[in-house]
Amino acid sequence: MDLYETIRNLPTQPGVYLYKNAEGEVIYVGKAKNLRSRVRSYLLEASQANAKTGSLMREAVDLDYILVANEHEALALENNLIKQRKPRFNILLRDDKTYPYVKLTLSDRYPKVFVTRRLRKDGAAYFGPYFPGNLAYRVVELIHRSFLIPSCKVDLSRYHPRACLQYYIHRCLGPCVEGLTTPNAYADAVRDAQMFLEGRHAELERTLTTRMIAAAEAEHFEAAARLRDQLSTVHQLSEKQRIATAEQSDDADVFGYHFEDGALAVNLFHVRAGKIVDRREFFWDDLPELLEFSDGESPGRESIAPCAAEPAASRDSGERTFDSGQVFSALLKQLYIDQHYVPRTILVPVDFADREALAALLSERTGHRIDLAVPQRGEKRSLVDLAGQNAKQSHTQRFRVLEPSRKVIQEAFADALMLPELPRRIECFDISHIQGAETVASLVVWEDGKMNKSAYRKFKVMTVVGVDDFASMREVVHRRYRRLKEENQPLPSLVLIDGGLGQLHAAAEALESLGFTSQPLASIAKREEVIYLYGNEEEPVVLDRRSPVLHLVQLIRDESHRFAVGYHRQRRAMRDRDSELLDIQGVGEQTRQRLLTHFGSLRDVQQATVESLTAVVPRKTAGAIWRHFHATQTGEQVPSGEGGV
Repeated sequence: MDLYETIRNLPTQPGVYLYKNAEGEVIYVGKAKNLRSRVRSYLLEASQANAKTGSLMREAVDLDYILVANEHEALALENNLIKQRKPRFNILLRDDKTYPYVKLTLSDRYPKVFVTRRLRKDGAAYFGPYFPGNLAYRVVELIHRSFLIPSCKVDLSRYHPRACLQYYIHRCLGPCVEGLTTPNAYADAVRDAQMFLEGRHAELERTLTTRMIAAAEAEHFEAAARLRDQLSTVHQLSEKQRIATAEQSDDADVFGYHFEDGALAVNLFHVRAGKIVDRREFFWDDLPELLEFSDGESPGRESIAPCAAEPAASRDSGERTFDSGQVFSALLKQLYIDQHYVPRTILVPVDFADREALAALLSERTGHRIDLAVPQRGEKRSLVDLAGQNAKQSHTQRFRVLEPSRKVIQEAFADALMLPELPRRIECFDISHIQGAETVASLVVWEDGKMNKSAYRKFKVMTVVGVDDFASMREVVHRRYRRLKEENQPLPSLVLIDGGLGQLHAAAEALESLGFTSQPLASIAKREEVIYLYGNEEEPVVLDRRSPVLHLVQLIRDESHRFAVGYHRQRRAMRDRDSELLDIQGVGEQTRQRLLTHFGSLRDVQQATVESLTAVVPRKTAGAIWRHFHATQTGEQVPSGEGGV
């Protein structure tokens, strides 16, 4: 029976289906409330030239299925099969980070306490998980000091001739040596530690108090002192717990994501007792084809609200995007279905088809209600947005910033841009203006692996009138390297221009006019992100979007743009703030500066009386300033006796 015949004869019950390729490998696992209806939809989507489904159907040659009783069982089975088979078209949880538990080996003759990351059915009691991870180690350390339960590897099924150091520094009762403790005393310590780990602090306090009093009456003062110290520790911890419980809400896990350039970063915030106690990061740089689709193709069956941190370009332009609902559906199943502990609230940025079914399954397994929500407003949405913002930073750190060593980058840079030697210093120029007004330029410097801000320079374009970026670039580059030539300073390894071929050729003309004909020169176009090398413009350098060389060029270019825009805004603000004073007869540049220095701002000058103005300027000029801001607007005359002229 061929694949299509198998699909047509599928039952209509809930179940899990497995697509296989020609080698018999499982390439996709899915679940459905109605197997026949769900699997037949793949044929329809493939026939309609759906790219992501077509890729799967072109490779699939066989189909297996497993029937289950309900959708909850289908969810659990799908999760197990994905983890076992690791199908290529499913999204796989690649983060192997697990949080620690405290393990108390109750089945042993003399139980021990350990930190572990694996839960096993071995008769031991497990407590946790603990956030952050080092908290579990602090708890075990506290148990060593307070209850003297060891974590050593010593075989306690038999006695040894001598105790280890832990006994002598009072971190262990010494069950390894006959006579140092008794089974009953050790059992009491284990029972105390178990109550402590279970959070039964009130009961533990009563037990310790009773035993302390009994030890004191029997004149066992060392034992009474140890019990007193344990009681003090438990009392302090229970007080802190009461405060946290009274002031804070239930535990929650909060998700956010950022998708850009085909790479996905997800952040998970663990909120415990109202505080963010830890963060977990997940990354995918090659999502399965089934989860990706091009511009114009809708996300499919699921209603998806965009995350605040998702770039608008990935939603509205022709860039690659992905089915975020399917990603979070797969991620949450793999994270929580088999977990010992699931928080009562899980906040996600997007909705997905089986969200309610997953919440019901988790509620059933944990024994308490799990709220799996997609908040749209309020404090919960703010938390999701915060996770999204951090996911964006994680994306930048993972896919843009964490690069090879400096020498490797320099070698790759020199090779890609055909430089004669490894670049040690790169100078980058950018022009900024608004319709030709207040045209300025910036120079930023990358030197020995980092931006050298002390070498940054600002330029006010002096000779260009109107909008002429090419002439502005020619002027600024000429001024910069004329000065280096006059001061006999070395030229940089590379001159980088923010712009296209026009700006590149303008900079080349300026350098050649100074006699620098062999200076390496390049430009980076803003939209295409291609690099033009002077002298080889016909073959622009097109680098991979994850290339560390491209990332470095973008970093330098973006910094030059930021610096130029900042200077342009500063110049424009100064012009708008002070220039009106220069329109007044008798007020020149020096007078304007004195007025602004004395009064602090143009607004204060406008509100000043003639008498106040005469403290800075002659009475005639003071009258002219007052008339400019008052008499010319209201028809009033300068008050007599107040400096009228």
